[in-house]
Amino acid sequence: MHENAMTRGESHHTRRLPLLALALSAALVLVATMALLPVSALAMTTNKATARPNEDGGSGVIGAMDTRLTWEGTVGGDEEVSSITLSLPEGATFDHASTRITVLDGLNRTSIDGTATSSGNSVDVQFSEGIPAGSLVRLEITNMQFPADGGDYVVSGSYTTADGQSHALDDSAAITVIANTPLQAAVSWLDAQPWVAAWNSNPFLGMFFKPQLLLTSFASLFPGWLVCLGIVLACYPFAIVLGLAFAMLKTSRHKVLRAIAICYINLLRGTPLFLQIYIMFFGLPMVGINIDNNVLGVIVMAVNSSAYLAEIFRAGIQSIPQGQYEAAASLGMNGFQTMTSIILPQTVRRVIPTVTSDFITSYKDTSLLSSVGVMELMMFSKNLTTTSGNITPYMAAAIYYLIVTLPLIKVVGIIENNIARSERGGGPRPKRRAVAGASQQASKAEEELAASAEVSHAETAKPAADVFAALSAPFVSHPTVDLGGVADGE
Repeated sequence: MHENAMTRGESHHTRRLPLLALALSAALVLVATMALLPVSALAMTTNKATARPNEDGGSGVIGAMDTRLTWEGTVGGDEEVSSITLSLPEGATFDHASTRITVLDGLNRTSIDGTATSSGNSVDVQFSEGIPAGSLVRLEITNMQFPADGGDYVVSGSYTTADGQSHALDDSAAITVIANTPLQAAVSWLDAQPWVAAWNSNPFLGMFFKPQLLLTSFASLFPGWLVCLGIVLACYPFAIVLGLAFAMLKTSRHKVLRAIAICYINLLRGTPLFLQIYIMFFGLPMVGINIDNNVLGVIVMAVNSSAYLAEIFRAGIQSIPQGQYEAAASLGMNGFQTMTSIILPQTVRRVIPTVTSDFITSYKDTSLLSSVGVMELMMFSKNLTTTSGNITPYMAAAIYYLIVTLPLIKVVGIIENNIARSERGGGPRPKRRAVAGASQQASKAEEELAASAEVSHAETAKPAADVFAALSAPFVSHPTVDLGGVADGE
């Protein structure tokens, strides 16, 4: 039995051998057939597509503005490319664009010319001869424009081989385009004006007052201007309080208090603000004190201005006649009441023009904070000038400074004139009345003066109204009392 079983197994194995041989032969025939078939041509690949503004400076691509588009692709194996067509979405335009063709075979440049034909949002480039397989093709298209709405756009298209077959190109990576704004539209309008081109052709005018850059600088510098205003407006109230405090110390009867005030004022007034900024910004971190740059800028400006304001207030206090102190003492006022109700209101009126001038100086001195990295007006101007290679941003910053300083200078003049006129008793000339009317008015005035002389000390406990009236006096006219007069011909 055992022998019969072995005989049956050998017979079954013998029958399977022809089947295996047949399958192996079929596989070999299939491989040989595939090897003899021609390999299908590889498609042309898109390597990259990038865009940059035509003008130097800045990297953002803006819609509806002249842009330089660079497209690169590699020709596939066993192909020769005779033309390439690039396309963008609706709204883009290649009209008035110029195309530069570069063909590289490895590291060697191949001399192949071509003709570019623009048609709306596509451009077709026909080569003078077929571009061989494996070559790198670069198309640099200047003065083209992306859609004005902005967004992410891909460069698509097609290519034609030497045998006349057309194939689609792979889409490029998306190119981010910034939406066009009214500001950019205005710049584009200026670019097209002949007088602007003539203006910019002058070396001085083109470097310092380029209209297109001046317009864009106003928008770019606006955040820095707000920081500049914020610093000076935040620091000046503190500077006024500190200056008034040290002015009081300097006029004190105690030698120690006067010595403290003198050292403080002379030290700050005798050293440059630039040095004080460096000491505060680089010295404080060394002792473990770290403060935000903008806050530290406010502190430095407040401390520096307080020294000058202290001298202004001190001079104003000492300009008040001694008789004012004696009159206050005769009414029973103490030193604090005399200072707050009598001296300071008159002092403030007298120093308003000088304080306003010092405010203008402090506003301009905030430009020194740019040396330590505070992003204020001059820092923005410096960065924009470095990017553009033009001085125009500094001229735009100067205009921003004048927007504040010129009105304040005018205000100072008005205040000075009003104060001088009020101290001279100026005002509208009195109308002429009949003699009888003049007598009645004079009697009434005498009664009012007599009543005011009997005002009790309790009424001086309302200094707020007096201080407000004194502060507002320089801004209003001061008419004289109409006491009447003799009419003409009487």
